[in-house]
Amino acid sequence: MSQSEKELLSRLIVGDEIVFEQLFTQYYSLMFSVAQSIAGQAIADEVIQEAWISAMKALPKFEGRSSFKSWIMRIVANEAKTRRRKESRTVSLESIQDNWASDPRFNEKSHWVEPSSNWNGDTPEELLEAQELKDCIAKNMQRLPDNQKAALKMRDANGFSMDEICNILEVTPSNLRVLLHRGRDQVLQVIDHFQKTGEC
Repeated sequence: MSQSEKELLSRLIVGDEIVFEQLFTQYYSLMFSVAQSIAGQAIADEVIQEAWISAMKALPKFEGRSSFKSWIMRIVANEAKTRRRKESRTVSLESIQDNWASDPRFNEKSHWVEPSSNWNGDTPEELLEAQELKDCIAKNMQRLPDNQKAALKMRDANGFSMDEICNILEVTPSNLRVLLHRGRDQVLQVIDHFQKTGEC
C-alpha cells in the first residue's frame, strides 16, 4: 500500500466525509461492474451499499496486505455472491469444471470438426454494430452460468486483469481460462447462428 493510500485510509477511519466521498466515487464504477456481473444489475446498487457498510466496519482491521481496491472489490464480490445465493440463482463452479476438451465439436487435436461459417465478408466488428445482433448476444449472455457471465463481463467488457478476476471470483487461473473459453464459445455460437439464419 502506498503512503498516500495509507493516509487516505487513516482519514477514512476517523470519519473524513470528503475522503469517503472521494473513494466511493473513485471505485463506484468498478464496484458496480463486479456486483452486476455476479448478482445482476437489478440489485447491484444494494450489493454495493451493503459491501461498503461492511468495508467501513472492517476498515480498522485492514492490514494493507493488498491494495484498498483489491480489498474492497473482494468485499463487493462476497456480498454479491451472498445475495445471489439468497436469490437462489447460484451455479457452483464444480458444475462447469468438467472436461471441456471432450466437446464433440472438436477432434482429438482440438481442431474444429466442422469449422464456423464464413461471415459473408463482414468483420465481427461490423456484425456487432447491428442492433439485432447486439440484442441477441445480450439475451444469450443472460443465459450463461453466473460465473461464466461474471468472468466475461469483468474481462472483456470492463478490462479487469486475470489476477483481479481470480481474486474476486475465488478461482484458479486455469478455472478462469475455462470460464472465459466457454463463455466466449457461447457468444461465438450465437454470432455464427445469427449469421447463418438471421435469427437469434
